[in-house]
Amino acid sequence: MSGIDRTPPKVHLRVNGERRASGSGGTYGHVNPATGEVDAQIPLADKDEIDLAVTAAHEAFQSWKRTPPAQRRALLVRLADLIEANADEFARLGALDNGTPLTVGAAFPVLSAEWTRYYAGWADKIQGDLTGNPVQDGELGYTLAQPYGVVGIIITWNGPLISLAMKIPAAVAAGNTVVVKPSELTPFSGELFMDLVEQAGFPPGVVNVLPGTAEAGAQLVSHPLVRKVTFTGGPATATRILEACAPSMKPAVLELGGKSANIVFADADLDVACQIGTTFSLIALSGQGCAFATRMIVHEDVYDEVVARVTLIAQNIPVGDPFDPAVASGPVVNQAAVERILGMIERAAEQGATLLAGGSRIDRAGYFIQPTVFADVDPDSELAQTEVFGPVLTIFKFRTEEEAVALANGTRYALSSYVQTRDLQRALRVAAELDAGETLVNGATNLKVGRPFGGFGLSGVGKEGGRQGIEEFLRIRSVGITV
Repeated sequence: MSGIDRTPPKVHLRVNGERRASGSGGTYGHVNPATGEVDAQIPLADKDEIDLAVTAAHEAFQSWKRTPPAQRRALLVRLADLIEANADEFARLGALDNGTPLTVGAAFPVLSAEWTRYYAGWADKIQGDLTGNPVQDGELGYTLAQPYGVVGIIITWNGPLISLAMKIPAAVAAGNTVVVKPSELTPFSGELFMDLVEQAGFPPGVVNVLPGTAEAGAQLVSHPLVRKVTFTGGPATATRILEACAPSMKPAVLELGGKSANIVFADADLDVACQIGTTFSLIALSGQGCAFATRMIVHEDVYDEVVARVTLIAQNIPVGDPFDPAVASGPVVNQAAVERILGMIERAAEQGATLLAGGSRIDRAGYFIQPTVFADVDPDSELAQTEVFGPVLTIFKFRTEEEAVALANGTRYALSSYVQTRDLQRALRVAAELDAGETLVNGATNLKVGRPFGGFGLSGVGKEGGRQGIEEFLRIRSVGITV
C-alpha cells in the first residue's frame, strides 16, 4: 500500500468555466477520516460567488434550452464515457473524501456512468401530449414540457459522485442549467467531475460546482433566478430549505433519510438475507446510507439462526485503511459522527437492548467504529426510530405477516424496504402493504436508474431515477388554438 498516491487534488470554485482558487467564504480544513488529520484547505463560496454562479447559469440557460436535444444527449454520453475512463481515480478520491474503501468505491463510477447515460437517452425523447382534436373539438390543444431554468443542487457527503450523477444529468438533459453546492467534507470527487464536464465539451455556465458556507447554501435556495431546488441530506436542513422556498412557492425535490426494514420470512434464502442485512447496514459506507436496511425483522422460526449468522459476519468484517484492498468497511465521516453514533449505542444498551457485536470505537487513528448489532430492541426506542447513519443494525422478531408489516411501517421514515421470501405471492402482497418509496425483494439492485427512487414522510419529496426523475425538471404548459 505504500505505493498508493494519497495526495488530494487542489479544489477550486468552478464558476462559468473558470477555476477560482479562493472564495469570500474563507477556507475549510478537510480532515481525512481515516487519519483524523487535515490534508487539504478547501476554498468556500459565500453569497457573492453564489450570485455570480447563478447569474452565469441563468445566462447560459438562454442558449442551453435551445440546444438541440441530440447535442445534449451527445455531451452526456461523452461525460459518461469519461466517468468510466476515470473510475480508478474516482475510487481513489472517494477514499480521500470520506474514507470509502477502494473495494466499495469502485462501484460508484460504474453506477454514475449508467445514470448519466440513462438521462442522455431521455434528452431527445421529451415531448408533450395532444389534448385537443381540431376536427372533434374545434381546437388544437397540446402541452409543452419545458425546463425550469437554473436548478440549485445541494448534496451531502456520503456519496459525493453518485449524488452528482443522480441529479445533474437529469437536470441538464431536460434543458436546465445547474449550480451545485457539494459538501465541504467531500470536495475532491466534485473537482474531478467538473474537469470531465469541461472535457466533454459542455458550454461554460451550464454546470457550476462550488463548495460553500451555510450562508452560500441559503443564498442558493433563496436566489430569485433559481427556479427549483433539489437536495440530498437530512430533515433539519430540508425543513430550512422548504421554509426558504415557501415565500415564492419554489418547488423542491428532497431526498432524505431512512430507517429501512429488511423482513426475513422463514422460507427465505438466509445466505442472501443475512448478506443483505449486514452489507447494507454495517459494511457499505460504514452504514452511512439513507436506504440501508438498518432494521432486520426476522420470523421466529429462523430468528436464532439469523442472529447467529449476522453476529458472526459482523465480528469478522475487515475494518480499516480504505486504501487496503482487503478492507470492506472504513471510517465514519468525522469526530461529530463518532460521538453521535456512540451516544446512541450507549443509550440503547442502557435501555435494555442486547448487544451482540461491536459497540465501541476502534483503537486507531481516524474515526473507526466497530460494526454493531443489537437484538431485543424496543420498537419505540430511539435506536429503532431514529436514523443512526453509522454501522449499527437492530434485529427484531415477528410471528405473523401482519406483525412484520406493522413493525416495518412503524417509523416516520418511508424510503426503502426489503423482503426476503421464496413465496412470490407473499412478496407481492407484502410489497403492496409496505409504506416505503421502494421495496426490494430477494436481492434486487439498489439505485437501479430506470426505477424511481425517493420516499415519503420524513424521507422526502419527489423522485430521482426513471422517467419520473427527468419529469422533476420539466414544467408542463398547455396551449389551445381555435381552428
